[in-house]
Amino acid sequence: MAVQSVESSTTSSTSGAFGPAVALSCRECGERFELGPIFACEACFGPLEVAYELPAGDPEGLRRQIEAGPNSIWRYAPLLPVPADVAELPSLNPGFTQLVKADNLARELGVTGELHIKDDSGNPTHSFKDRVVAIAVQAARTFGFTTLSCSSTGNLAGAVGAAAARAGFRSCVFIPHDLEAGKVVMAAVYGGELVGIEGTYDDVNRFCSELIGDPAGEGWGFVNVNLRPYYGEGSKTLAYEICEQLGWRLPDQIVVPIASGSQLTKIDKGLKELIAIGLVEDRPYKIFGAQAEGCSPVSAAFKAGHDVVRPQKPRTIAKSLAIGNPADGPYVLDIARRTGGAVEDVNDEQIVDAIKLLARTEGIFAETAGGVTVGVTKKLIEDGLLDPSLTTVVLNTGDGLKTLDAVAPTTGPSAIIRPTLDSFREAGLA
Repeated sequence: MAVQSVESSTTSSTSGAFGPAVALSCRECGERFELGPIFACEACFGPLEVAYELPAGDPEGLRRQIEAGPNSIWRYAPLLPVPADVAELPSLNPGFTQLVKADNLARELGVTGELHIKDDSGNPTHSFKDRVVAIAVQAARTFGFTTLSCSSTGNLAGAVGAAAARAGFRSCVFIPHDLEAGKVVMAAVYGGELVGIEGTYDDVNRFCSELIGDPAGEGWGFVNVNLRPYYGEGSKTLAYEICEQLGWRLPDQIVVPIASGSQLTKIDKGLKELIAIGLVEDRPYKIFGAQAEGCSPVSAAFKAGHDVVRPQKPRTIAKSLAIGNPADGPYVLDIARRTGGAVEDVNDEQIVDAIKLLARTEGIFAETAGGVTVGVTKKLIEDGLLDPSLTTVVLNTGDGLKTLDAVAPTTGPSAIIRPTLDSFREAGLA
C-alpha cells in the first residue's frame, strides 16, 4: 500500500486509538511512517514495526498500575498500540496464562535451576495466537475494516474466527488444505468463511498478498499482512507476563518456537522495553529458537553461520511451525547470536517423545509446537548449549487436543479388560 493510504487513514478520529504508539518504523533503514494499515517500507521494502513513546520516570507507579489491571493482556495497555479503554471493548481478553514451575520435568532433564513452562494453551482458542489477533482487531476497528482475514497454519485461523465473532466482524481465513482435522473444525465453527488452498503455507501467504492488492480485498484487514506491525506486538505480552510472573525479573534463558520468527523477535523487543523503562533489572539473557527438523531453515542457517535463510519445503508433523520461508528468520539469527543463544531442531520422533514427557511429568498436553520446544530444550542441555543451573522458561504455544494425530498411533488404553477383578489382576494392573 502507498504512503497516501497511511495519511488518509490517520486522522483526528484515531487520536488516542494507539496509546503510546507514535509511528511505524522500518527495521532496516529506520524510515518512519504515520500509523496506518501498511507493513513494508516504501524506501527499502523492509518490514515495519510499531515505535513508541513509552512511559518513563516512574517505574514503580507503572508496575502498580499493571498489577491492578485485568487478568489479560490489557493490563499492559500502557505499553501496547491500543486505546486506554481497550478492556471495555468487545474482545476475547486473552493472556495472563499460567507460568508453571516444572520441577518434575526439571528432574527428568537434569535441570538444577528453575524450569518453567509458559503454557499458552489456556488462551480462549487454546493457542498464543489469541494475543496477536486481539491487538490486530483493535487496529482493524480503528482503520474501519469490515472483514478480518489471515493466512494460517491453523491456530491463527481459529483465533481470527473467534475474535471476529466476538467483535462483530465478518471473517474469511485461508489455510493449507491438508491441516490437522482439529484445527480445521475449530477454525470453521465460529461461522466465518474458511478456505482451504492447495499448497503449502507459503502458497497461502502469497495468495493473500495478491488479494490485498485486488478490489476483492477492499475493506479487508489481514492480521498478519497489512495489520502485521500491530499484530506482532501481541507477542510482546508473553515477555511482559513471564517477567511479571517471575517477580519482575528477566529469565536467564528462554526457548521459543519458530514459525515465521515474529514471536521470538517480539519477545526480545518486549524484554528490551521492560529494561528501558525500568520495570526489570538490566542483565544478560539468552534466547533460543526451536524448529522441527522437517522445516528448519533458520536452524540450518544458524548452524552454517549464514545470515541468509534459505527456504525449505516443509515435511513435519509440527504443521503450526511449517513455514518454509520465515519472514523474520534473519532477525531471529541476529537475536540468537546477540544474546548468546542458539537455534536448534528436533525430528518428528523426538517431538512426540517430548509431548509425552511434558504430559507425563507436568500434566500439560502440548501440541506439536510445544513438543518442539521441550525436545529442543532437552537437546540443548545434552549438547551443553543451555545451562541447566539457570532460570529457564520454555514456551508451549498450543493445546495437544489440536494435534491428536501426532500421538494417537502410540497412545491409548493400557489394557482392555472384562468388568471383573480377576480380569483386572490378569492384566497385571493390581
